[in-house]
Amino acid sequence: MVKHMDESKSMSDSSCGCCAAPKVVYACSGSSDVGEISDRAARQLTREGVCKMTCIAGIGGHVGALLDVANAAETILAIDGCPQNCASKTLEHAGYKGFKRFGVYELGLPKGKSPATAENVDKVARKGKELLSSG
Repeated sequence: MVKHMDESKSMSDSSCGCCAAPKVVYACSGSSDVGEISDRAARQLTREGVCKMTCIAGIGGHVGALLDVANAAETILAIDGCPQNCASKTLEHAGYKGFKRFGVYELGLPKGKSPATAENVDKVARKGKELLSSG
């Protein structure tokens, strides 16, 4: 199970309709093409029942209900778009350690040169499935 350094930061008095899931994914969702690919791949993984996408901005904003989801997760996957690794850094900044991660750019999809095609989204989703199915 992924552990948060300070689980007392969780404040479950607010609710956004999110529910705990054994596997959660956080996507870059940035403004670039690789951010869009990351976001669409995470949504695809959720539709396919592989994991549950939840909000990386809520982690950065220390939103109680969203921290609860992360704290309850057995596995967290961060999909970063570009080498800035914002999704991973947001999780680390909030105190999460031991999560799985990869970058869209690591799959040969460079920022500014990788349209958000179904083929590119599938490529990223396949990598996410691979990491989520490994122990």
